[in-house]
Amino acid sequence: MKSSASPTSFPQPEIGREMKGADVVVECLAREGVDVIFAYPGGASQELHQALARSDKVRVILPRHEQGGSFAAEGYARATGKVGVCMATSGPGATNLVSAIADAFMDSTPMVAITGQVFQKYIGKSAFQETDFFGMTLPIVKHSYLVLDAKELPRIFKEAFHLARSGRPGPVVIDIPKDVQQALVTPVFPATVSFANPNIDAKVEASDEDLKHVLGLIAKAKRPVIYAGGGLISAEAHADLKAFAETLHIPVATTLMGVGAFPETHPLSMRWFGMHGSAYGNWAVDQCDLLLCLGARFDDRITGDVNKFAADATIVHVDIDASEHNKNKRVQFPVVSDIKHALKRLNELIVANKFVAPDTKPWLTQIAAWKRDYPFSYEESRHIIPQEAVAALYELTKGDAIIATGVGQHQMWAAQFYPFDQPRRYISSLGLGAMGYGYPAAMGAKVACPDKQVIDIDGDGSFLMNVQELATCAVEKIAAKAMILNNQHLGMVVQWEDRFYGSIRGNTILGHHDNIGGPDNPSGIYPDFVKIAEGFGVKARRVFKREELKEAIQEMLDHDGPYVLDVIVPYTEHVLPMIPAGKTVKDMILK
Repeated sequence: MKSSASPTSFPQPEIGREMKGADVVVECLAREGVDVIFAYPGGASQELHQALARSDKVRVILPRHEQGGSFAAEGYARATGKVGVCMATSGPGATNLVSAIADAFMDSTPMVAITGQVFQKYIGKSAFQETDFFGMTLPIVKHSYLVLDAKELPRIFKEAFHLARSGRPGPVVIDIPKDVQQALVTPVFPATVSFANPNIDAKVEASDEDLKHVLGLIAKAKRPVIYAGGGLISAEAHADLKAFAETLHIPVATTLMGVGAFPETHPLSMRWFGMHGSAYGNWAVDQCDLLLCLGARFDDRITGDVNKFAADATIVHVDIDASEHNKNKRVQFPVVSDIKHALKRLNELIVANKFVAPDTKPWLTQIAAWKRDYPFSYEESRHIIPQEAVAALYELTKGDAIIATGVGQHQMWAAQFYPFDQPRRYISSLGLGAMGYGYPAAMGAKVACPDKQVIDIDGDGSFLMNVQELATCAVEKIAAKAMILNNQHLGMVVQWEDRFYGSIRGNTILGHHDNIGGPDNPSGIYPDFVKIAEGFGVKARRVFKREELKEAIQEMLDHDGPYVLDVIVPYTEHVLPMIPAGKTVKDMILK
């Protein structure tokens, strides 16, 4: 009897009705599961906005600056793991997206940036608001598209989203001339994607032979350490990491990108390490005999002097991106693999082979002593100091919040004094270090997770760079909060001036030079963030006194809309520990 089953078949493409290219774009977004786009209109993207206005499939949030919208798309992506989407017009609208595209590229954030482009007949002729956005973004994207035929839109969007979210995630640019948006086509929506290069979509999985070799190295180790990066979070491999570390009794230190990939309140956690990371995490990595680098890239803020980093250790580097192997640090055993597969299979091999974990008790005892003697700490003051404000926020939220940050001292203090036990809770610009990231990223994260407390811990310098997004949150009813640690200075640069430049101020004072504000001089605080927030229709409060701090934070948390809490702190605080750039653990500054 013959089977009634049909021969092997593949999903078939779907033919749509005739529509404009701009409407095809909206339909493609809906088919990719996009529920929100952060988009600022202009002449070259107006057709796209009209198409979005005709549809109820995708929510459009109008940022007040293209950079704010693109950082918001990143925050959305970082909070969910889904592709964040932003859109701008040609020329200056497109170029305002560049910082976020570069940031997404460095932090492996899945993002699709759509830009309008001038009519094809004007491309290359210095037309009004024309830039070669395809060309200028090539170094900072996974892929760029300049769409020259509206019939190609369904394929291009299918490919773009696949590329953005697969493998090592990252940004993809789609540049669409206005005539392509206006063209009438009968779209054919592909069910799947395929690439001329078969390696693009190939599964990248470590062999059992390689993984058994890793277990053999672990069996011989006396002082092993797991160095976990953001790849663990991208791959949703945090549970696999926890099982692996607990089974083998191996301590874990993360990068800042990897914060939350391993619970920071866990006994095996050494929090995060690197330039401003835990002293005990840095010492453990320096003195380990086996370093298991999982989903990280040996960034210079982690390694310092790379030649002296983990100098006595055998290093295993597991990463999905083969180009990262031996790029920054020569290692003894590189493994190209999806990190979730590698950890899942390692856990299975441990059980199947009845693997005996190494005796790490003496090593863990040493680490426990370092933890006891050299925790993240600060000296109390009669003023509110920034570390205390972060610790108070952690206490009042019970650790159950998404924290975004700008870039600077506050960014480090947020990670030091707000422990994270879950992934996707610390959202910060880490590879690029883009000031102005914090509040728009919080806005995007709050859109993605409306039932979560989302707070931007920011500095006054960084917050001011995208302060206009308060208007977006007020109008769109996005309850993203900001707690500004306001010291009237560019704090991290001031710290470097104090440590390495004889405290000479090279344009790092943000307040009035002759009347610097601070806890003892409230009349000198400038600008007035409370008045600015109120001008945007956002509730705000300034706090000077320690005894009012917790009550003010609670008021912020209880408010049901956006909120700005301006916490006045001294500019004399430094982020410690600190390993100076290019130096080693032995040069660590502890006080």
